[in-house]
Amino acid sequence: MAEFTLPKNSKIRKDGKVYKADKTATNVKVFKVYRYDPDSGENPRIDTYEVDLDKCGPMVLDAIIKIKNEIDSTLTFRRSCREGICGSCAMNIDGTNTLACTKAIEDIKGDVKIYPLPHQPVVKDLVPDLTNFYAQYASIEPWIKTKTPPPPDRERLQSPEDRDKLDGLYECILCACCSTACPSYWWNSERYLGPAILLQARRWLADSRDEATGERLDNLEDPYRLYRCHTIMNCTKTCPKGLNPAKAIAETRQDLVKRKV
Repeated sequence: MAEFTLPKNSKIRKDGKVYKADKTATNVKVFKVYRYDPDSGENPRIDTYEVDLDKCGPMVLDAIIKIKNEIDSTLTFRRSCREGICGSCAMNIDGTNTLACTKAIEDIKGDVKIYPLPHQPVVKDLVPDLTNFYAQYASIEPWIKTKTPPPPDRERLQSPEDRDKLDGLYECILCACCSTACPSYWWNSERYLGPAILLQARRWLADSRDEATGERLDNLEDPYRLYRCHTIMNCTKTCPKGLNPAKAIAETRQDLVKRKV
């Protein structure tokens, strides 16, 4: 299980509240959920909920929504699309960063343990503070930058071969699963951009329509912003979209080497 950023001098309390399922339920699953309300002044705790799976959808997010709607309305979490597209419901489930909406309950043996994404300040319960993460995303200027005027009668075009170079990059949904699973990001998150943002940076470097390659590489050539990656590969292992941020980082490093030769 990954470590989590907790308030100073505090520990997770294991003696949280326990919510039992109806005695008539025969298909019950136990969910152990991290709870923390900074306004209460109390230490974080683990609450236990029993959920009747015969009256619940198949995904972990279905169970969390059921808990909030029917058992404990104070539980706080993010969610939106429920289709693995928005990345809002990213959390640590059964020891792995993933999306609650695409994680099947049946794939988890024993109790389902749910925590917020690790090593981020916790706003409340399962909601991490991703302010720094999004600020880093903005710092790479994630939009096409050009110097030549656009064609007067059509959009900027790409060949099919150039378009194929974006595969494995554009699919990133910025869920932050990879970055919050990266030890290098845990230790240097204020300076190291992390795998998610570096994957996004690669997406614009690989775009044949973009004309700011040199400027973008200059922005990344820093002992911390790019080179804190130690190819631990947690990012690739945990990505719920099956992407390979480590490969994208390696390709950017190669570009930096090539322009010096």
